[in-house]
Amino acid sequence: MTNPEFESLESALKGHLPVDILEKVHTLVYGPNSSEIQMPENALKIAKEKNFELHGYRISAQQEQLRSPRIVRIGAIQNAIILPTTAPVKEQVKRDDTHGEVFWNTAVIISNRGNVIGITRKNHIPRVGDFNESTYYAEGNTGHRVFETDFGKIAVNICYGRHHPQNWMMYGVNGAEIVFNPSATVGALSEPMWPIEARNAAIANSYFAVAINRVGTETFPNEFTSGDGRSSYVASPDGSRTPGLSRIRDGLLVVECDLNLCRQVKDKWGFRMTQRLDLYADSLTKAIKPDYQPDIIKDQTKSKN
Repeated sequence: MTNPEFESLESALKGHLPVDILEKVHTLVYGPNSSEIQMPENALKIAKEKNFELHGYRISAQQEQLRSPRIVRIGAIQNAIILPTTAPVKEQVKRDDTHGEVFWNTAVIISNRGNVIGITRKNHIPRVGDFNESTYYAEGNTGHRVFETDFGKIAVNICYGRHHPQNWMMYGVNGAEIVFNPSATVGALSEPMWPIEARNAAIANSYFAVAINRVGTETFPNEFTSGDGRSSYVASPDGSRTPGLSRIRDGLLVVECDLNLCRQVKDKWGFRMTQRLDLYADSLTKAIKPDYQPDIIKDQTKSKN
């Protein structure tokens, strides 16, 4: 008999810790600013009937004198792949016939009224083992677009882009308040990084980061690494984050947050004020030149042997 799949850190903690200890661990692991929302009974009933997980959390901000709260609800959906891996290519991909018939990894931004606001593309293409996407995807050419919606300024950092801090940073420079990170990453490869990368980005850039991954295991007729999903979560600019969804089930994570928290954290920690973009712009301009020499000061007393 095979061992049951590990569902999530949250379920393991809840199943083995007393309630009073669990509350303390929750604060240590997730921060103090994440409280559970009771979801409507009819929604929970539908989730049970359709066999998907449903949880809700609230991330609050302080009341201000000059601004009313800017309460929005984020819905992070995680699911297994829709089409089987054996589906015809024509059903799974679309070429850009205008630009050399290349393939892009593209996210389409659709408003609450159903109109297409725009598109954004994956900036960083992985070259890691079976994830050598450079053999089919072209590097994105849309930069770090931020889309102003009725619910705030949003951006999409696609998958592998989460490994590049400068990628996260530029969405913040362009004014993003919520950055989504839709991903398809595997267990053994990314497990240590997944719970912290979006959280670090939210802290460093004073916005909400929504880490979303597909779930399930994919089996391919040709040799390829199958992949177990990750647990989706939302991280806030004050360092708190929600618990994650299951690692193995479809699910919807609803997070109510006050976007005023973005500026409140900027004012409190001063990360934007101390960012020194001019310093790094100058250093990076030098670093990309072919004759660049790293600025290393050698200890003249160091042994040459």
